[in-house]
Amino acid sequence: MKRRVQRPLAEATDDVAARKNSHLDICIREDVEAAEKTTLFEQVELVHDALPDLALDDVDCRLRWLGKELAAPLVITGMTGGTAEAFAVNRDLAKVAEDARIAFGVGSQRAMQKRPDSAWTYRIREFAPTTVLLANIGLAQARTMSAADLQPLIEELAADALCLHLNVAQELIQPEGDRDFRQGTQAFRRLCRELPVPVIAKETGCGISRDVALRLRAAGVKHIDVSGAGGTSWVRIEALRAPAGGGLGDLYRDWGIPTAASLLQVRGLGLQVIASGGVRNGLDAAKAVALGATLAGMALPVYQAYREGGLAAARAFVAQTIAGLRMAMLLTGARTLAALRRRPVVLGPALGRWQRQSGTAVTRRKT
Repeated sequence: MKRRVQRPLAEATDDVAARKNSHLDICIREDVEAAEKTTLFEQVELVHDALPDLALDDVDCRLRWLGKELAAPLVITGMTGGTAEAFAVNRDLAKVAEDARIAFGVGSQRAMQKRPDSAWTYRIREFAPTTVLLANIGLAQARTMSAADLQPLIEELAADALCLHLNVAQELIQPEGDRDFRQGTQAFRRLCRELPVPVIAKETGCGISRDVALRLRAAGVKHIDVSGAGGTSWVRIEALRAPAGGGLGDLYRDWGIPTAASLLQVRGLGLQVIASGGVRNGLDAAKAVALGATLAGMALPVYQAYREGGLAAARAFVAQTIAGLRMAMLLTGARTLAALRRRPVVLGPALGRWQRQSGTAVTRRKT
């Protein structure tokens, strides 16, 4: 596939492109995770099966999602795009996803929307020809765009679905961010009906409540990414970018529904759920699946491994994550992902409060 000529001078003066490069730099240099709030995965205990009657080779964590078979229920979630540096990151991590047979998503394609000549930075299908690829644009932008306007974002990536990301808290801290979030539900209803690929409602670190999940389902959404609190805080990242720093960014750094709590919030609604937000290893992924997730999503730890050791380190991290998931499945006597979702879990008191608030049932609380 022929790529357009890179234009570094144009990138240097483009506000969206500069912001994307700044985000990547901050994620490596700074502490960008929640200050005190956790994902609450530490409040989820899987019940050990001392007699699993399984061999490790019997464990099968494959699944079929968006019409394609994945080797494990994992997705490297969207981080970046729109610059030469972002293209290199997306290209290499797409290769990692293809090799591991897991899904991959690009970061916001707002840069491409504002500057079509940056489309080449999102053309990564040639590096991941068979796996699931996810396009991505903010709902704040998509609500004013037609399906025809959004079609190039899908086509440039040859994407299997389009993520519409929800990032109200991040936008409010971002100096140049949006302040108008009206007609979002209406946009989901319209685009779910008109777009040729599934629409994924994706939070960006603040979680999705049961009420919002019900509204999304009523609008026609079948896939959501809860992206809960306790992992990377985009409020924190934007606060670090802000000239004065601190202020509201510090106040709202921990804002949101913890990831494990958000999974309880959306449980039992018949939605395909991605659990991202602070997922750091295979055990976290196993706990997410046990709470009802279809897949687990990761971004920051994969990117950090990549920056520290290149493709080899990123591949090793993903392999270790899958190995950790398969070990958890064996230790709970779950041969398949469906079996893992049926296994009992024990919830700590903080997560138990979220469970009662959501009105869902998993098992008993830990005393």
